[in-house]
Amino acid sequence: MFSENEIATIIEIPEVLDEVIKLRKEFIETEANFLEISEHDFLSLIMMTPTVGVALANGTISLFEELALNKMARKMSKGGFFMKVDPVAHAMKFLIKSFDKWELPFLEVIKIAITNTCDLKSLKLNNANDEADNIIGFARELMYAPYAFVRFMTSFFLHDEAEIVEERAISSVEFEKIQDIGNKLEISQYLVFTLFCKTFELR
Repeated sequence: MFSENEIATIIEIPEVLDEVIKLRKEFIETEANFLEISEHDFLSLIMMTPTVGVALANGTISLFEELALNKMARKMSKGGFFMKVDPVAHAMKFLIKSFDKWELPFLEVIKIAITNTCDLKSLKLNNANDEADNIIGFARELMYAPYAFVRFMTSFFLHDEAEIVEERAISSVEFEKIQDIGNKLEISQYLVFTLFCKTFELR
């Protein structure tokens, strides 16, 4: 998951900040009156959208998923809120309630962040056929991918980045949601994302 410092760096990108300011105003006015949340923390909420989407894929969020989401929120919040209500965790409740409404606008902000922090031209497209279609091929492709791109991918879809080069079990609806988010973020065209998806075993 992203750190507070990484969020602080991304929010400094003018194109990202402009969209965050606009969406924050709209979100407060239409979804969460009197919500007090900074631009930094609102970007943190936006960055949680893919993770929330996968958690909601089964229809309900489990206790384990709720704890993981709250941990993620607190890690990205500016200044830390361990002794009081975390603004990102609080705002996340409104996002979960109206996820269908906010998913696409929030993912558009993430797309802007990705294109402004990653050298996407260095990523191989899916028609590349020189990588083995297995976990070793994925590990090798991962080493050549831009660091920022890997951070986005692991922050969105894994609870523990250390487990990225491992096979893991996932439900079919969760897997379909990961692929759906990949398509909406326009990262499914890249080989590293395709090979990442193949590390999941459907249960």
